[in-house]
Amino acid sequence: MPLPLLSLFHLKYSPTPTPKATFFSLAFPILIFPIANRRHIRHIFRSIIAGNLMLPSSKPFSSHSTKPLKSTESDRQNSFKSFLQSPLSLHSPRSWLLISFLSLQIILFLILRSISVSFTARHVAEQRITTTASDMQDTIKLTQYQPQQEHQRPQEQPRSDISVTISMHTEQCSSGRIFVYDLPKLFNLELLQNCHELSPWGSRCDMLINEGFGRTATDLNGVVPANLIPAWHWTDQFVSEIIFHSRLLNHKCRTLEPESATAFYIPFYAGLAVGKYLWSYSKAQERDYHCDMMLRWVRDQPYFNRSNGWDHFLTMGRISWDFRRSKDEEWGSGCIYMPGMRNVTRLLIERNPWDYFDVGIPYPTGFHPRSDSDILQWQDFARNRNRSTLFCFAGATRGKIKNDFRRQLLSHCKEESAYCKVVNCAGTRCSNGTSAILETFLDSDFCLQPRGDSFTRRSIFDCMVAGSIPVFFWKRSAYYQYQWFLPDEPGSYSIFIDRNAVKNGTTSIRSVLTSYSKEEVKKMRNKVIDYIPKFVYAKPLEGLENIKDAFDVAIDGILRRFKEQEEWGYKW
Repeated sequence: MPLPLLSLFHLKYSPTPTPKATFFSLAFPILIFPIANRRHIRHIFRSIIAGNLMLPSSKPFSSHSTKPLKSTESDRQNSFKSFLQSPLSLHSPRSWLLISFLSLQIILFLILRSISVSFTARHVAEQRITTTASDMQDTIKLTQYQPQQEHQRPQEQPRSDISVTISMHTEQCSSGRIFVYDLPKLFNLELLQNCHELSPWGSRCDMLINEGFGRTATDLNGVVPANLIPAWHWTDQFVSEIIFHSRLLNHKCRTLEPESATAFYIPFYAGLAVGKYLWSYSKAQERDYHCDMMLRWVRDQPYFNRSNGWDHFLTMGRISWDFRRSKDEEWGSGCIYMPGMRNVTRLLIERNPWDYFDVGIPYPTGFHPRSDSDILQWQDFARNRNRSTLFCFAGATRGKIKNDFRRQLLSHCKEESAYCKVVNCAGTRCSNGTSAILETFLDSDFCLQPRGDSFTRRSIFDCMVAGSIPVFFWKRSAYYQYQWFLPDEPGSYSIFIDRNAVKNGTTSIRSVLTSYSKEEVKKMRNKVIDYIPKFVYAKPLEGLENIKDAFDVAIDGILRRFKEQEEWGYKW
């Protein structure tokens, strides 16, 4: 017999029970089985009240009462009315039964409610953790960019595991987390798939393979240490959009929950989208099409509207001026001037120094270290290099520019051939690098860096990666561009020469450079080499082990900026 029924049986067939005995006979099974089925207990008490299990009055037990009772609906109603109408007295067992019944129902309700709530909360928490990990894996598999490979590499562990486990290490993301929008493919993947259409001069597909790094630079055999050749590529200078997108999909501080994000990344390949229209007779609407459509999509997102774009950023893989067209007949796209772009932070290889939202990042170079040891080995190689030339210049003249300063530098180098080495890059001979450029930089103490088609040029970073000291003639070429990546003191790593003094012949470049002692040159070179990690984009999509590269420095700067904006209320 079940214990509850056994206790009631004992209560029914015991000699005149006291009220206290009645209470404990009912309470005992409930205390022993606090999680008993409530429906079963209610049935027992309903039977008691209805008379199926009658409790004794104060009279002794009579043998006549042992006959089974057949209850009808009217009997139960009469019994219940009789029960309710009986006088409530502390000396009446029925009064004690009523008090016991109500008390136990309250206790039972509270116990069961507590158990149910705790179980539900624990179940929901476990389910949420499981679902989040699963969703992260699925989403990363769908959105992670996997470009065409030059050579099929062995299957590696899925990088989605990295993103999942990284979310557990909150201490690594004290500055916040980044949500990467899953933009329609029109704005990124389709541009890569149609890489043969990105340039009016031919396909750019070879330049975009290997996560945007391009072909492996096997031509550097004999120029760089043999074991470092796989870390060198012929990388295009306009691929930072692909590099940042691929790295952010695998970043330790990426989140798939936008409500927990500090920063929102828009993976729009703005430079690739506009590039194919820059040298053709295209309409302004064609050059603006992708940016306009992207902004329409982004402005429909609730998190963009929440901040009006202040916590959003993107990479634009060309110089700022390619996106600042103010009139239809002018050069480039009008993307930066479009509604919605005003408060969005933009990573560019050349910034407008007077625009707060423009952030200058290093041009991609050919060196993409695979590990910390690659970095350290290359730094040692550059530091110990025997440099036989005082200064060098790699570049070409700009025939259409009046009083072209580059032409003057080439002439100056030819006159100082005992001290200066030239790499003539006329035409496409230096497109995306040649072994002659790197070798020349490795052999020279200084490298001349006039402005390019704009104020900056990729050669600045090619020069410094080789451990050569840059010589600038425009402060906007570096000092106002890359504050997050260069030493605070310009004179600690570079030389500045007034170009006008060179033009009018009052200053000789050689005389300026030879005025520095060997010890001063060594100190500047060491400073440049110390900063090499901040100039390069590492090969692993999850980054290097302990050393921060240019990507890491940029992302740290973005998160720091957004945090300061919130703390200081620096918005308008």
